[in-house]
Amino acid sequence: MSMTISTAFTELVGCRVPIQQAGMGAASTPELALAVSQAGGFGMLAAAADDLPAEVDAMLASSAGLPFGVNFLMPFFDRAMLDAVAPRVPLVEFYWSDPDPVLVGVAHEGSALAAWQVGSVDEARAAADAGCDLIVAQGIEAGGHVRGTLGLLPLLDGVLDAVAVPIVAAGGIGTARGVAAVLAAGASAARIGTRFAATAESGAHPAYKHALVAASATDTVVSETYSEWWPDAPHRALRSAVDVANALDDEFVGDVGGAGDPFPIPRFAVRPPNRATRGRIDAMALYAGQSVGAVTEIAPAADVVRELVEGAEKLLTATLGSTR
Repeated sequence: MSMTISTAFTELVGCRVPIQQAGMGAASTPELALAVSQAGGFGMLAAAADDLPAEVDAMLASSAGLPFGVNFLMPFFDRAMLDAVAPRVPLVEFYWSDPDPVLVGVAHEGSALAAWQVGSVDEARAAADAGCDLIVAQGIEAGGHVRGTLGLLPLLDGVLDAVAVPIVAAGGIGTARGVAAVLAAGASAARIGTRFAATAESGAHPAYKHALVAASATDTVVSETYSEWWPDAPHRALRSAVDVANALDDEFVGDVGGAGDPFPIPRFAVRPPNRATRGRIDAMALYAGQSVGAVTEIAPAADVVRELVEGAEKLLTATLGSTR
């Protein structure tokens, strides 16, 4: 894809279009990150991967210098892993704790940019004060774990007024209109999760992807249902999965294979099903944002990037007179 929409985000991280793939646990494979980056966006790996160094190696070997990042979930944070990847990746991103200037400094010492995903204006100020190069503002519409309680646009208004670094808008964005709206509002990029979870390159279980295709925007709910291994953490998932999980009596709903013996998955485990998962997939953590209604097929990630960017460019040209 040759088109370019230049923003403070694209200029800072070196991609061509202001689309960032969310870090999504099992869905965030090197294949997905590579496809997004090759299409002009910014691909992300998840630090919760079974073998993050190997995934970074795979990206570096295949990306031909294209930018990508690694997302760290702080309840599962491994400082040694941060030390290992910060010198090797362009961006390190943190989520679900108070912004920490020490960790931002570690990223910078390794030559990586540092980002923090936040759910409030106060948290955004703290991230900027900690030295972050960019901030991800996540609205309550987002799939997966949600940090704040505000909708994206009110949050984005407050964050843009509060800090001077580039802002990535996240939460319920799955269409070209959504991308154009947040760019027109002042965000420097749109962060996309649910649409990419349902792509061909995603590591999500096929049944999970098909459930996303079948769902509409009203089929998600915020709860603390999937709290095994990560308690007291609200998250947005498909209502159907929550209902099935609550209706079962089994302690375990399946298992995950790998290099060793399969390990069992508790009924309310935080882990979403990947390709190696077996069992009651319909009862597992099928995270989805309110953008899920835009998922109409399991498409290549490059096609998703193209659809979002081409559509957003046309809308911005029609409404603002030029692309950003």
